[in-house]
Amino acid sequence: MKIKEFNWGPTLFLTIYQTLLLLSLPFYFYFTPPSLGMIGISIILLYLTGLSITAGYHRFYSHRSYRTNSFVEMLLLFFGSMAGQGSALRWSFDHRLHHAHVDTDCDPYSIKKGFWYAHCLWILEKPKKIEAKVVPDLIKNRLVQFQHKYDFLCMLISNGIAFLVVGWFLDDYMGAFFLACWTRLFLLHHFTWFINSLAHTWGDRPFCQEQSAVNNYILALLTFGEGYHNYHHTFCNDYRNGIRWFHFDPTKWLIWTLSKCGLTKELKRMDSYTIQKRMVLERKRLLLGRVCNLWYVKKDELEKLVRELAEKLVVEFAEFNQLRVNYRLARKEGREPDQLKVFKQKLSILKKNLKSNWRLWKQLSRHILKLKPFESFPCPI
Repeated sequence: MKIKEFNWGPTLFLTIYQTLLLLSLPFYFYFTPPSLGMIGISIILLYLTGLSITAGYHRFYSHRSYRTNSFVEMLLLFFGSMAGQGSALRWSFDHRLHHAHVDTDCDPYSIKKGFWYAHCLWILEKPKKIEAKVVPDLIKNRLVQFQHKYDFLCMLISNGIAFLVVGWFLDDYMGAFFLACWTRLFLLHHFTWFINSLAHTWGDRPFCQEQSAVNNYILALLTFGEGYHNYHHTFCNDYRNGIRWFHFDPTKWLIWTLSKCGLTKELKRMDSYTIQKRMVLERKRLLLGRVCNLWYVKKDELEKLVRELAEKLVVEFAEFNQLRVNYRLARKEGREPDQLKVFKQKLSILKKNLKSNWRLWKQLSRHILKLKPFESFPCPI
């Protein structure tokens, strides 16, 4: 990289503050160990600033996965500034380019250029000029434009307010500086960068095999729910990353809770049929690829079984989805109880068939994925 291509401001800032923190933090813990209150408030601030990035910069500004009012937007921008990750405009511009050109040279933080490049080294390069055609909606947003214009000042003021308020409240300005501001900033930077590095390296790809983005349940714990990255890159406009109720996705829970309070609306989410269909088709592609490399006396039959079972599941998912829509419409229209009962019986039968075929599909998948090239085992189905 040529010297003139360095992004000198962020390069010096990130290098100096992280080096000084790592050198001084052991002395802080040794001479003035923090109270439980300071640790608790620092974690709260970590989540407030982290969620402002995931719910604000990412799912609201970059992907427009829901709508909100100016008050919530100002809060997102305030804590987003405190996160020290630049303006919402710059962040969203880079992220939209990432989705449009993932895993190519045009990807601002492509994993193909190496783990550490995707993690943080991309920040050291001079950023690309913001193009209005990529973020036309944000160019028209006055709040976003104000924050972008006074980006560095907003970061200093927001963190200064956090330092003064926490220091005054706990009568511990040293702890407020080291934990609530400095360490919190360090952790948040790396947690966010994990999404570009680890979330494109370590995990599985149930929704899209062609991209590097992966699902990683452990990583979701550190990234406020952003670890289900393979799903996100497949259905990026969904306000959720973790689609199951037990998936750790506090960003999703925050957006949903705000919607119940009337503070967010028009939450975009992919319907379950489309998700299930995509999972089956991606697994079908993976299984057929594995079958092609097997030495198997009935390989053609195994390939036929994969195709037939996948097709059957896709058809049944479509039928179940349509029948469920018709049942809800019938209830809304106030149909007779006997008619509704017929709908429920059909749904019950179809659901039972789906569960049975899904078990066979998972059993077949496990069997094929366990086989090694040029190995032969009897098919369990």
